[in-house]
Amino acid sequence: MAAKTVLNYLPRESVVHRLTGTAKLAFFLLFTFASMITYNTWVLLGLMVVSFAAFRLSRIRLREVRFMLIFMLVFLLLNNLFIFLFDPNQGTTLYGTRHLLCHLFWRYDITAEQLFYMLNISLKYFVALPVAILFISATDPSEFAASLNSIGISYRVGYSVAIALRYIPDIQRDYHNISQAQQARGVELGRSEPFFARLKNAVSILMPLILTSLNRIDTISNAMELRGFGKNRRRTWYCRRPFTRSDVIAVALGALLFLLSLAVTLRFGRFYNPFV
Repeated sequence: MAAKTVLNYLPRESVVHRLTGTAKLAFFLLFTFASMITYNTWVLLGLMVVSFAAFRLSRIRLREVRFMLIFMLVFLLLNNLFIFLFDPNQGTTLYGTRHLLCHLFWRYDITAEQLFYMLNISLKYFVALPVAILFISATDPSEFAASLNSIGISYRVGYSVAIALRYIPDIQRDYHNISQAQQARGVELGRSEPFFARLKNAVSILMPLILTSLNRIDTISNAMELRGFGKNRRRTWYCRRPFTRSDVIAVALGALLFLLSLAVTLRFGRFYNPFV
């Protein structure tokens, strides 16, 4: 059975996949900026609906990106925990009121303002993550490199990013193969083994993985050097496609969402305050 991979391109027949890499990059940047500049709950809820709708249109299944979702949820919980530990009165300071719900100990009180502030922080994650996953999973790495070059970034940088994205599934596949081979030789990595024993046995996987990666890097760099990569200032792209009506609509939608978020922020401020 093939190893499960994360952060890799998942080809589908969908509206999102048919967009050009440049259009997806422009929408991703505009949408990210729209979510970054505001803490207005209503704006974030609207952006979250758009984000979930785009994910649904991509036809990518949740189980295919389960690792990234779990990672995000763990990171979100840790982020909220540390926000509360370091400053449990941040919400009170921001909203200017204090509605005490529960006293825990010392200076740690649970207030409605703090919970509302942490809710907005969580909404930002749920707004940005589906679009970020889409951009990675619905964009071919070569097309992504072409899109970076189309907005003025050096093709050397774009090609390096494309190679890195292509390399992530290769590393995961090599790790899976080496792990299976080591377990066949009697190196126990199952959950029945104590944690520190598994950690020690994992070294027997990491060393071959590092050596295999270095060999692959050397092979790729030699191949690129033999083909004269980087000699000219400009290059053409096989995967670059012309803009279509769908691309224009996607970029226009991203610009509209950014302008709406900016307008609401300038008119009503960054924070929606339900406590006044």
